Amino acid sequence: MSDKRRPVLQPQKDGGSLKFLYDTAPGRLVLKALVNPLFSRAGGAFMSSRFSKRMIGRFIEKNGIDMNRYEEGPFSCYNDFFCRRLRRELSVSAGQGVLISPCDAKLSVFRIEEDSRFFIKGSSYSIADLLQNHELAEFYQGGWCLIFRLTVDDYHRYCYVDDGAKGPNVFIPGKLHTVQPIALKRHDIYKENCREYTVMDTDHFGRIVQIEVGALMVGKILNFHQSGSFHKGEEKGMFQFGGSTIVLLLRQGSVQLDQELLDNTADQLETIVKIGEGIGRSI
Repeated sequence: MSDKRRPVLQPQKDGGSLKFLYDTAPGRLVLKALVNPLFSRAGGAFMSSRFSKRMIGRFIEKNGIDMNRYEEGPFSCYNDFFCRRLRRELSVSAGQGVLISPCDAKLSVFRIEEDSRFFIKGSSYSIADLLQNHELAEFYQGGWCLIFRLTVDDYHRYCYVDDGAKGPNVFIPGKLHTVQPIALKRHDIYKENCREYTVMDTDHFGRIVQIEVGALMVGKILNFHQSGSFHKGEEKGMFQFGGSTIVLLLRQGSVQLDQELLDNTADQLETIVKIGEGIGRSI
């Protein structure tokens, strides 16, 4: 939480292949097959095979990934590379009462009001839709919804944002759609994608919910722990290959978010954040 301005992401142009999939009748027939979990599992099997190794070097070069941030290989397959760990000396840390980002991502923040629906590049959803739990959703009225959109060039492990204790992981199955903006014109990804949420009682922010949302070609959300205690910055889990989303729900009066995040979201800009970076303070 320094005075330095964070980078932001400008609105993206729709890609040609996604236009075909979502805006044409033949494309939507192809899409019906692509979003089937069996397709993602097949894609995941290839990404876990030795034949995928040849993709690693080109991907690093194309996306300008600084491999000095990560533990060295060798990587036996693309998924090994995709799930690489940060070097120990770059582990996350922040002061007491500082809310940290759980991941590398593009962040938007929204106030949760009664009957509100949240719009992200043309898609809308309610918290009750997201959780499929109206009672839990009511608990966060007046609070904050933080949406972290990961893209394929991001670090795909994620951590706990504070010390505390957690309940079991709740998995909600669904079809897998891409999180890229053009997909949101026709499909509400938070209703159709598989997701997993965890209720966590934290030391500085009270009861929060973290939701991991799978996307096209993400066949697996891997959370490492069931019920029990956790520590700030400790790895919570990881996504396998593809773009993904993490959502944090915080109660009213629990956190003061950085004003920069609020301003950027109001301007319809996503703020680029890194895992462990301070994004707010407890109240």
